[in-house]
Amino acid sequence: MPSHRTRGPHAGSQPHRASARHLPVVDETSAGGLIIDVQDGRAVTAVIARRNRGGRLEWCLPKGHLEGEETAEQAAVREIAEETGITGRVLRHLATIDYWFAGDNHRVHKVVHHFLLEAIDGELTTRNDPDHEAEDVAWVDLDEVSRRLAYPNERRIVAAAREILVGDG
Repeated sequence: MPSHRTRGPHAGSQPHRASARHLPVVDETSAGGLIIDVQDGRAVTAVIARRNRGGRLEWCLPKGHLEGEETAEQAAVREIAEETGITGRVLRHLATIDYWFAGDNHRVHKVVHHFLLEAIDGELTTRNDPDHEAEDVAWVDLDEVSRRLAYPNERRIVAAAREILVGDG
């Protein structure tokens, strides 16, 4: 008798992948970006190192969740100050990106607003990060920072900021 194949989970299949589409969705909004300073005649930006979900240390732009009624601009200033120790002034919006990832019992649709900020005060430190996610912080030359960043979308944001700040050449 011929076997009849049906669509759906089979013995040995990975049902969690198929069922991920059926998990509840949580929307999250964050803000952060590039905080720029001029040191020794060179434009630099503060970046942080944090652990990814797999435990590997990755360099990225500072960012975090909006709290209460704060705007994306206010959250960017606060999060950058918490994660880097540097207080900034928003110059302009650079980009908004969104992406999806799966948590243990839900899918997350994350929207991140990135801004260009001018550094106005502070010293590099991760001591003020209430979540202790930032393990390290560094000033990196604007021309070199894309090589350090882990995420392609953040490298594109740096390119947009660089175009605004110094043009093509």
